[in-house]
Amino acid sequence: MVSPGTVVKIEKISDEHKEGDTITFDKILIVDNGSETTIGDPYILGAKVTAKLEKIGRNQKVETIKYKQKSRYFIRRGHRQPYFLIKIESIK
Repeated sequence: MVSPGTVVKIEKISDEHKEGDTITFDKILIVDNGSETTIGDPYILGAKVTAKLEKIGRNQKVETIKYKQKSRYFIRRGHRQPYFLIKIESIK
C-alpha cells in the first residue's frame, strides 16, 4: 500500500528514465481509500499513480558459489540488482 509522500524501492523499469523524471503507473490492480475498496478486472480504468524518480542505484552484491570437492571445480560470481527509489506524488 502506498500513499502520497511514501518513498518506495522498486526494480529498475528501463534505461530511458533519469533521476528527477516523473513516472506514471496506469495499470493499477486495487485502490483503497480507507472506507471503500475498488478491485480491478484486471486493472482499474482511469486510475493512475504519479511518482518522482529520486534515485537510481544498485543493491548490495549477492554472491553465488558453485563447488565440487575433489575435482578442483570452484566458481564464484557476484550480481548487483539495479533499483529505482521513487516518491509517490499523487494517486488518482
